[in-house]
Amino acid sequence: MAKSAEEIWLDALDSRENGDFDDAIRLAKEVVYIDEKNTDAWMAIATWSLPPPTRGKPIQPSLQQSAKSMSALRKVVLYEPENLEAWIIGGRILLDHLGMLEDALHWWEDCRIQYPNNVTPILEQIAILVRLGLYEKCTERLEELQNEGMEEPTNQQAMRMQGVKGMVDRAAKMEREEIFKPQEPNHPRWEIIEKMKKVKPLSSTFWLIAFIAPIVFIFGSFAMTLLGGTMFGFVLVFLLILAAFGILTRLSMGLLQSRNRHALDVDRAIDYETSSGKLCIPESIRGSVVYNAMLKNRSPAVTERLEIIIESEEKISSKFQINLPEW
Repeated sequence: MAKSAEEIWLDALDSRENGDFDDAIRLAKEVVYIDEKNTDAWMAIATWSLPPPTRGKPIQPSLQQSAKSMSALRKVVLYEPENLEAWIIGGRILLDHLGMLEDALHWWEDCRIQYPNNVTPILEQIAILVRLGLYEKCTERLEELQNEGMEEPTNQQAMRMQGVKGMVDRAAKMEREEIFKPQEPNHPRWEIIEKMKKVKPLSSTFWLIAFIAPIVFIFGSFAMTLLGGTMFGFVLVFLLILAAFGILTRLSMGLLQSRNRHALDVDRAIDYETSSGKLCIPESIRGSVVYNAMLKNRSPAVTERLEIIIESEEKISSKFQINLPEW
């Protein structure tokens, strides 16, 4: 006698408990074959297709795993559009593991239909728009966060809002004279990247250790000489050092971004390639020191997908524009 969808689903959960993910996914697929609108099974296929969580460094999904998970998540939000977890996981996969920024913008816009007063979709869209250099749209999204009726952000969301606002401000200042558009082969930034293609970007950790820490140390030593004779003076010096470190770090981030702009430009060019599925990075820069440094920051799935795009050898049009949602 054939088993019902409910019985097969219980078998799938048992396989999952026993660590047999392949069998669990196979059974979950049988469930959705019988009952296509079973969002629990679709959600299970989406999450079980990804590497299981680990206590140490998380395992990054492959391109195939990411694509399978995304396909199942589209079914989840189709039949259960109020499933916020599915929207969040899908947004992360599209952005971090598939590099499909344009699709991610539309994904979060669809999420906003279900959660019009939630700040998360807008914050995610702003972060994507910054990477694409679309700062006017960033300003529009930021203004929407102030609209009446928006939900009160959680502490984590409030911190994210401050971080996103700072990111927009720093990026806009860095490119206030000239916004890099990688789809334009004659854009003047390409000439600068060509000259600096052998220069690695500086990490924020190295920047703090090599530049900020020595200044703070000198300041602290001088302050200790003047004020450190008493316990009150010692505490005051300690607080002054903390304040100096925070202020200098915040003020110097713009300098670090300016120093690394050639690398950030290459990063944007990679985003345009993975979003459009077409090439814009010159061959003389692809494989260079700066290109390889930025590629190391990408997930294996994005790298794998980029290799497929490179093999296609299809060039991006100089008139290419990101297809934005209707705002």
